[in-house]
Amino acid sequence: MSERVLVIGAGMAGLCTALALAPTGREVVLLERDPSPPPGDADEAFRDWNRRGVGHLRHSHAFLARLRSLIRDEHRPLLDDLLASGCREITFAEMLTDLHKPRYQPRPIDADMVVLTSRRTTLELIMRRYVERLPGVSIRPETFVRELVVETPADRPLAVTGVRLEDGEVLSADLVVDAAGRTSGACEQLRALGAPIAEVSESAGILYFTRHYRLRPGQAEPPRGKNPASGDMGYMKFGVFPADNGCFSITICVPEIEFEMRKAILDPEVFDRLCREIPGLVPWLEPERTEGVSKVFGMGDLHSRWRDLVTDGKPAVTGFFALGDGLVRTNPLYGRGCSFAAVSAYQLRDTLAESADPAARALRYHERIQAEIRPYYDNMLEQDRAAVRRARQTLTPGYKPSFRSRMTKSFLEDGLNIAVRSDPELMREALRSFHMLEHPSAWLRRPKNLAKVMGYWAKGKRANAAAYPPKLGPEREALYTALGVSPTADIERLAAEG
Repeated sequence: MSERVLVIGAGMAGLCTALALAPTGREVVLLERDPSPPPGDADEAFRDWNRRGVGHLRHSHAFLARLRSLIRDEHRPLLDDLLASGCREITFAEMLTDLHKPRYQPRPIDADMVVLTSRRTTLELIMRRYVERLPGVSIRPETFVRELVVETPADRPLAVTGVRLEDGEVLSADLVVDAAGRTSGACEQLRALGAPIAEVSESAGILYFTRHYRLRPGQAEPPRGKNPASGDMGYMKFGVFPADNGCFSITICVPEIEFEMRKAILDPEVFDRLCREIPGLVPWLEPERTEGVSKVFGMGDLHSRWRDLVTDGKPAVTGFFALGDGLVRTNPLYGRGCSFAAVSAYQLRDTLAESADPAARALRYHERIQAEIRPYYDNMLEQDRAAVRRARQTLTPGYKPSFRSRMTKSFLEDGLNIAVRSDPELMREALRSFHMLEHPSAWLRRPKNLAKVMGYWAKGKRANAAAYPPKLGPEREALYTALGVSPTADIERLAAEG
């Protein structure tokens, strides 16, 4: 191919675009605002790599099976490089509970359900070095794109023909890919020029707080015990994320409306004390086993956002494709951002192979994104809305759930969750949906699976007692009091606000 593609951004979305398009023979130029990574190893990248454009670079990450499978199938040497650098794979068999194991029968599809874990800086470092070696790909660091170069014909959609850099230099291209992330201004510029780009956005309702740790020399990760290392306590979520080279991180998710905890948890001492109040986290923070190696990183302004560059069957712009957070933003809780970017990049590759017509390409890419990404976005949006409601209910004195709410909660906690924790076949089916290997609700629509879930629900708590996890942690009031955080201040504030 003789087409020249300019990619704005060399983060995960930009790197995935290069992985998808480089084998097609196109010239791919990545324009990255931030400096190149340091020349050293993964630890140096984590410590020193300055990435102003990636606010969540040093938060916890686990890379879903869909992303790992794309790397395995399309760029096996890259997967080898990642594993050699210390990145790890967690297999489906390793995800099973003690209840699953006696009944587990391996199946070929289990090879696709493997999670890749590492620090985000490690993954990007190794991917970037690999991409730089691909024929036809170049990366220009510290190159800031000021605006798109756009033709505005009266009788056709806007046409993007290149970019203008901060220093005034104009770079021409056959295609421009916006992979600049959530702060990209490309769509806003196109809207200002008249492009009918639709957008919906709403708050995810939570904030993230992450601290990184390292195992001391000679120490190993604690064995999996009865107390889970991740979970939802109703008023707070927590999780351990194993990473590369003896590192791991812990993330605590707090509802936006919990102002008092949001302030207190930024103190590393308070963060660690909080973690030690949660039984599943205690073994990970034994002083002889681990040491903290970072401050507490906070991340807010979490929104779900969907943009449509096609309206009423007509493209808003040609020669321009957005992917990653510039097109679809989601709550990082579900870990799908990087996978969304990778899937979109390969959908773009397939779209470009189908047609050379600019308008046809814009329409087909839109159709592919709607089919491949939208179901997961809608599913996550529903879960976020439910979590926001629960957070407010927690801080509402005297709140009593409706009968419907109680039944829904029982179905999820006493039916679906127990069935998945007990039956390895259901676990496999549920994880295939979670890891974007099939439609997010397809597994529960199958009569056989739904019948199993209903069967577990009908048995009742006593019959299913072995499948219930131990209490995840203390109640909200007890935890806040132990940490010296007022458990009533936010309740009173919300009451005053009405």
